[in-house]
Amino acid sequence: MKVVVIGGVAAGMSAASKLKRTDQNTEVVVYEKGSFLSYGACGLPYYVSGVNDDYTKMIARPREKFEESGIETHLRHEVLKVIPGSKQIMVKDLERNRVFMESYDKLMIATGTRPIVPNLLGRELDGVQVLKTLEDGIAMQQFVAQPGVQDVVIVGAGYIGIEVAEAMVELGKRVRVIELGERILKTFDQEITDVATEELLQHGVQLNLGEMVQAITGDGKVQGVQTNKGSYPADLVILSIGVRPNTDFLQGSGVALARNGAVIIDREMRTSVEDIYSAGDCAEVYSRVMEENTFIPLGTTANKCGRIAGSNILGKHEKFIGTLGSAAIKVLGLELGRTGMSEADAKRLGIDYATVFVTSGDHPKYYPDPTPIQFKLIYDKRTQVLLGAQGIGQKGVVLRIDIFAVAIHAGMTSRELGMVDLCYAPPFAGVWDAVHIACNAAK
Repeated sequence: MKVVVIGGVAAGMSAASKLKRTDQNTEVVVYEKGSFLSYGACGLPYYVSGVNDDYTKMIARPREKFEESGIETHLRHEVLKVIPGSKQIMVKDLERNRVFMESYDKLMIATGTRPIVPNLLGRELDGVQVLKTLEDGIAMQQFVAQPGVQDVVIVGAGYIGIEVAEAMVELGKRVRVIELGERILKTFDQEITDVATEELLQHGVQLNLGEMVQAITGDGKVQGVQTNKGSYPADLVILSIGVRPNTDFLQGSGVALARNGAVIIDREMRTSVEDIYSAGDCAEVYSRVMEENTFIPLGTTANKCGRIAGSNILGKHEKFIGTLGSAAIKVLGLELGRTGMSEADAKRLGIDYATVFVTSGDHPKYYPDPTPIQFKLIYDKRTQVLLGAQGIGQKGVVLRIDIFAVAIHAGMTSRELGMVDLCYAPPFAGVWDAVHIACNAAK
């Protein structure tokens, strides 16, 4: 059997590797548009900032290792079209500028997302960049190292925008973030983002919220940004206003797509077309807590679902247990983490919910350097079943969010988690941990 994989980063290489580990006789061919395979894109802001000084450290497994295992890989090859009727794909070799047809028995689509680049005047100027691929990271790291690059404007205040803002602060740049919405990091609730906003302001980041970029100005090279409220100097403009599924090539293929272009799959990673599977950021995914398909582009989910796809392509029927949308971000001196539903999710689903927002400590005050931790819990008002948790603090937050993730995954109540036997020692936690305190405040 011949399996063609489109996309060679998280889900694609997880599927390809699983296929070869399970059945060495399966022919596996990978087509990747970019120049690198299997890298951790979440590490890009830390490469740009210099925390990591070697981009090869982000590559999980070198191309040579995949080839040694029997996986045939083709870099700089873009798939232009999928033709299920003849079980073929149309491929463009970007280096040789030639187009050819490739056949398959089964197909895996793992093309991820691409950055949204608005149709702004000046978007083509030198110094307008995005940060999505390893190539983007290398280009940005080189550009920002130029001595003339001092004023950095970031358009968009989601995960990437805020992580890049931190990177630029670390590099000593003057940083401005322009966001159309009224607050940053909107996957978190306002109680959490208010604290993160103050942290950014204290580190000199200019936050222009509720403001729309209208044009990027300059003569060949970026010089500034014009918005509906003013104009600002810029030597570098980073567009981070979101991503969309990289699925345009599937138009006319019969593969069902959601309204945003994400591939619609079932919990076995099957698409609407026989023998075509999909996973990763280009596809929807099943939410365990909301019990519906949703679009949550996360590397953790992509790797899990890619592995499941690899098994099921070979005849298994493994079902994805579902995502909780667990995610974390470092914002200068603070950790933020979230899992499960936000309050907006609970409201949208018509759940009779309640919330608590609790401040406690990462360890007792009688041990040196205690720091505050703040948790918000969303739970079913009648049953007290936990639905979501979010937290912020200087240390000890994200790993505690992992505790909440396990509890939500297992359908636990706040009362049950409030009595779970967690570790206690003064350097690490109080006899009542911050997790206990938050849960026992949920009534």
